[in-house]
Amino acid sequence: AENVLNSLEKSKKTELYRFLYSLGIPEIGVKSAKDLAKNFKTIDAISKATIEDLVAIEDIGQIMATNIVEFFADEYYQNEIQRLFDAGIELEKVETLKEGNPNFVGKTFVLTGALSKPRKDIENLIESLGGKTSSSVSKNTDYVLAGEEAGSKLAKAKSLGVKIISEEEFEKMVEGDSSQE
Repeated sequence: AENVLNSLEKSKKTELYRFLYSLGIPEIGVKSAKDLAKNFKTIDAISKATIEDLVAIEDIGQIMATNIVEFFADEYYQNEIQRLFDAGIELEKVETLKEGNPNFVGKTFVLTGALSKPRKDIENLIESLGGKTSSSVSKNTDYVLAGEEAGSKLAKAKSLGVKIISEEEFEKMVEGDSSQE
């Protein structure tokens, strides 16, 4: 019972993008929620954003912007969000986007195999440096970060000619070494 209670308490603290996604705003998926969180930093700023503010964000279109504005203008949803906060929901502070690293800006990474750090940490680092992550390898993938025992994703990357990097090479890219290009 104590584990259940601890788990419930822990679940009350969440990231802004996860909270936004969980609200079920039409057309807003995980990626859009992340984009909103990175650009606005707080739920309050998002709730006060205009359609013009929202469409200025890459990949947020007119329909999505309209859905967001209408959602936050609805008194029912305002009350529901307040009830969640009253029940103890806490949003973690959004980290400010680091200066874009040219090795990462606009690049897509796929992670495969056993890595020395948790995948979520690596994905967050890639995003904070201006890159994107994907769960599958395609011709649009720039890099495959391959750990121990990498399997089908590694094979697909090889067949598509996608650049495969080790964790050591990845760390050099993070430090700004552009010899990986």
